[in-house]
Amino acid sequence: MLQNLYRLRALGFNYSDPFITNTPTLTQELPDDLNALYNTISECHLCDLSKSRHQSMPGSGNLQSDLMIVDAYVSASEDDANDYYVGKSGEILINMLEKVIGLRREEVFFTHAVKCKPLGTNTPSKSEFNSCKPYLYKQIETIKPKVIMALGEDAYRLLTGDNTSFEQVRGQKVKYDDYLIVAMYHPQYLLRNPSMKSVALTDLKTIKGCL
Repeated sequence: MLQNLYRLRALGFNYSDPFITNTPTLTQELPDDLNALYNTISECHLCDLSKSRHQSMPGSGNLQSDLMIVDAYVSASEDDANDYYVGKSGEILINMLEKVIGLRREEVFFTHAVKCKPLGTNTPSKSEFNSCKPYLYKQIETIKPKVIMALGEDAYRLLTGDNTSFEQVRGQKVKYDDYLIVAMYHPQYLLRNPSMKSVALTDLKTIKGCL
């Protein structure tokens, strides 16, 4: 193979560095003003998810909050309603915030790692997340929360890139840059496994203690 490459070069072929499609905008190049960032996210067409969404969903809530909630992906019901905390899982999340942590939904900031609804039931690809990754990190950098609540395994892995068993990190205070990440079961998981609500309660108390 190497001989063939040398032969091609001798014949006048040129080589170029490989390029990666959907290379994300560097975080430093994004606006520090969150309203301007929202406009950038709303007009984003870096990946194919922009073709199937009703809209992108940059986030909602208090821009000075000590608590940021990060879900992995926009659900179909969220995309249809153009709203957060929808359906039964949304009700569970609101109840957890109000009854355990003592915060209203308006007092926290909620966003997704991937800002658009996935195609059908597919899990967004790494390339699609990489298109959104700078947006998420710019939000974290600008809001500067004390604690990030990662809803479910996918959200935790997208935030950190950590492949440690989820059961080992769930409920733990994971130091990441200048903030803490506490991962917990996703409300959808709790709907399917109500017996795990007591575990989620313990994790919520951990989060409350960090605020």
